[in-house]
Amino acid sequence: MPERAIGIFDSGIGGLTVLREISKLLPQENLVYLGDTARVPYGSKSAETVRRYAIQNIDFLLTKYVKFLVVACNTASAYALELIREHYDVPVIGVIEPGAKAAVRASVNKKIGVIGTRATIGSGAYEKIIHSLDRTAEIFAKPCPLFVSLAEEAMFEGGITDKVVEFYLKEIKEREVDTLILGCTHYPLLKKSIANYMGKNVTLLDSSIETASEVKRILIERNLLKKSFEGPGTCDLFVTDDSEHFRGAAHLFTGNGIVKLQKIDLYKEEK
Repeated sequence: MPERAIGIFDSGIGGLTVLREISKLLPQENLVYLGDTARVPYGSKSAETVRRYAIQNIDFLLTKYVKFLVVACNTASAYALELIREHYDVPVIGVIEPGAKAAVRASVNKKIGVIGTRATIGSGAYEKIIHSLDRTAEIFAKPCPLFVSLAEEAMFEGGITDKVVEFYLKEIKEREVDTLILGCTHYPLLKKSIANYMGKNVTLLDSSIETASEVKRILIERNLLKKSFEGPGTCDLFVTDDSEHFRGAAHLFTGNGIVKLQKIDLYKEEK
C-alpha cells in the first residue's frame, strides 16, 4: 500500500498548485493528477452537479490504485467531501479545512478575508470551520469568479488582471483584514497581483501549502509514506480535454521538459 500513488483532482489547472507543494514536500511519492478541463469551472455549477463530477473523478483515480485522495478543488471540497468519505474507504482530504485552520493561526486582528468561487463562498464552508475554531473572528467573504478564467488563460499578471483584482478586492481591503484566504486552487496563480494590491501587511494564505502539510501528517500517522527512495516519484497527468494552457501550466508546476498528458472521457453517459 505505501508504494501506491497519491491521487489528486481539480476542475482544471488550479490543482497543480497542490500537486507542486506535495511534490516539494514529499518528492519520493508517486502522484496521479486529474484535471477535469472539459467541465471547468465547477464554481458556477449546482451542488448536485459538482457531487456527480467529484464521484466520477474519484472513481477514475481509484482505477489507478491510489492510497490517498486529495480533493484539490474548493468547490468540490465544500459540496462533495463528506459524500466521498461516506462512500469510499481510501483516506481523503479537501483544501478548505487546512486553509481555514492556518488563517485562524495567522490572523492577529481577527479580521479574515475569504475569496473563492460563487459556490464555495455560497456554501459558507470557510466560515463554519473558522468559527468552530474562533467565534470572535470576523469573516469577509467575496466570490471572484473571473479569477478562474484569468488563471485558465494563463493571465497571471498584467493590466487586465490588476483591474479585475482591484474590482473584486476593493471592499475586502477596506475592511482592513490582515489575512486573506485564497479559497480556490486557481487563485495562487494570481498571487503576485493580489499581493501587490492588498499590501505587505496582509498575509495571503495559499491552501495548497497547508494541504500538502496535512497530507504528509496523515501519511505518517497511517504509516502510508513510501518506504523506498530511488529518486523523485512519478507524476501521471490526466485531463478530460487537452489544451495548450494546461500543458503550459504543467510545464511550470512540474518542472518537466516534456509533459505527457493523457486525455480521458469520464462522462460518456452524459452525451
